[in-house]
Amino acid sequence: MRITTLLVAAAAAVALPPPALCAGSKPAGPQLGAFGIETEWMDTAVPAGDDFHRHASGKWLATDRIPADRSIYGSFEKLRQQSDERTRAILEDAARSKAAPGAVERKVGDFYASFLDEARVESLGRKPIEPDLNRLEAIKSRDDVHAYLEHKANRGGPTPIRFWVAVDEKDANQYVVSVSQGGLGLPDRDFYFNDEPRSTDIRKKYVAHIAKLLSLAGIGGADAKASAVFELEKSIASAHWTRAESRDRDKAFNPTTIAELESQAPGYPWRRFLAATGLDVRPTLVVRQPSAIAATAKILADAPLETLRAYFAFHLIADAAPYLSKAFAQERFAFAERTLRGTPEMPPRWRQAVTAVNQAMGEGIGELWVARHFPPDAKARMEKLVANVKVAFAKRIDALDWMGPETKREAHAKLAGFNTKIGYPEKWRDYSGLEVRRDDLAGNMQRASEFAAKRQRERLGKPTDRGEWGMAPQVVNAYYNATFNEIAFPAAILQPPFFDPAADDAVNYGAIGGVIGHEIGHGFDDQGRKYDAKGQLRDWWTAEDGKRFRDRSDRLVAQYNSYCPLPPAGCINGRVALGENIGDLGGLQMAYEAYRLSLAGKEAPVLGGLTGDQRFFLAWAQVWRAQQREAALRSQLTVGPHSPAMFRVNGVVRNVDAWYAAFGVKPGDKLYLPPEERVRIW
Repeated sequence: MRITTLLVAAAAAVALPPPALCAGSKPAGPQLGAFGIETEWMDTAVPAGDDFHRHASGKWLATDRIPADRSIYGSFEKLRQQSDERTRAILEDAARSKAAPGAVERKVGDFYASFLDEARVESLGRKPIEPDLNRLEAIKSRDDVHAYLEHKANRGGPTPIRFWVAVDEKDANQYVVSVSQGGLGLPDRDFYFNDEPRSTDIRKKYVAHIAKLLSLAGIGGADAKASAVFELEKSIASAHWTRAESRDRDKAFNPTTIAELESQAPGYPWRRFLAATGLDVRPTLVVRQPSAIAATAKILADAPLETLRAYFAFHLIADAAPYLSKAFAQERFAFAERTLRGTPEMPPRWRQAVTAVNQAMGEGIGELWVARHFPPDAKARMEKLVANVKVAFAKRIDALDWMGPETKREAHAKLAGFNTKIGYPEKWRDYSGLEVRRDDLAGNMQRASEFAAKRQRERLGKPTDRGEWGMAPQVVNAYYNATFNEIAFPAAILQPPFFDPAADDAVNYGAIGGVIGHEIGHGFDDQGRKYDAKGQLRDWWTAEDGKRFRDRSDRLVAQYNSYCPLPPAGCINGRVALGENIGDLGGLQMAYEAYRLSLAGKEAPVLGGLTGDQRFFLAWAQVWRAQQREAALRSQLTVGPHSPAMFRVNGVVRNVDAWYAAFGVKPGDKLYLPPEERVRIW
């Protein structure tokens, strides 16, 4: 999958139907405020035209606090917390149930119980990883190194060169093996080279972290080995493509035969590895970053065996640490969360357990979650909303003054070809092949990893599964999958503040409508636009229209490059964040047009002193309400494709003409942009 997030042109947008009611019942009111917005958190003393983020949520931003076990907190996180609590109740019930052995309910319950059995986990210490540590100690040759990498890949573990099974971007009906750069313990190559003080401090703490985990596992000479491991990773990082380079779908699509790979990246036993891991079904692979792969193959061929043993040992321990005894788990948290993201405290054990079981058996929980928490009428109402946003976007395509008729025909074909997934999959994943033991947490995680890896390998040579989901229903998120040309909205996001059947239409269009538009927009962002209606990587643009699109996109890049939440150096990378920013901007404009079409020429009523247009834009701002720790924000600016929350509000609305009219924004206001400087793409 390439996940980011009817012929509608003949249809018309309509108001949302009322929610389905049981006989004799009365409509329930909105869950948030009188009509779907928590107006009590607005700070109207801050002019909308100066800082719309604070105008919409200023009192919340001034009074709310980030929980000690989180690095960011806002509307998304509150809803995720609710979903986690619901999942916890399901898992606790499952852990107490008398379901038959092998039943999904029994497996998720036993998995959850294995995480909560802290006494058992503590008593085992490092024992769960001892077999692999012994395997590493036995490495005496390059053949042994490659045997270990094959073993690791078959168990679903990460390797310095990453291999996975993906949908072929030139033929979405078949799977292909993708080869990509990997091998780093820090989040991105830039962490190894950035000279600003925080990065220097992180590198020192990272080396100490490597040494500490090696020492906890009883490996001698930890300090010297930690330094050697860091230098090895730094050499790999120096060859890595940047994030901006890696996200270019054209440059990262390089079909390569095994013979060509052997020639381009000597020193790695490609045929042996692919045969040993069952990835040799097709003669051609897709290499994402050829120069980085070649450099990494040489580094692995030249590095001292002692350094490689320490490197593999560290990553083995770090990956397993959350499921080992307290000393390992706390050390891993101290670096990965406290140092990198500024999170002061570990989450409670139950939330760690929920995260682990979601990771291992997401759809197993999802089947139980949907039965309890997803009303059938929500799906029907979402289908109507999606249809209306598509209608609006079709009209916007017709009205584009920078796109010619030939490209417009292709754009309409792509929009008409969108598949929409709402709530949950039609067919649930089969976990019968996964063994779960109530007394073996680390083993459960390892077997789940092996189960997932085997499932991926077995796809090769078979038709692609278009019914598969990239997220479980209880995940608060949404996505666009380019190779299937589809958008998906898991059940958990279809709740306030995103979606409330009892809320005002303007609120639903501004919130979930904007999210729907965002995901549709990914199909037409700087990378999604490279795929056609069938999900095939193909240039369907005329040369002139492609240039006009790039010119507008470059203006958006420059605009976001100027946003610096942590000045002077802490600025958004507008090129890396371009896809998400196009999704936000185009998505909100699609949703606004859909909302106006739904009014059929009438004016919306004024509610709570707010016009319909004002409620629409406030709903968008409410969705992105968030506070973030400085360390997490700095990390996001380095590695994250999304702009920080305040710019997902302020950076977007200042490009939307209707927002100016709704709030009377005028020259002299801080967010004001002259009409000719507003970026207009979709």
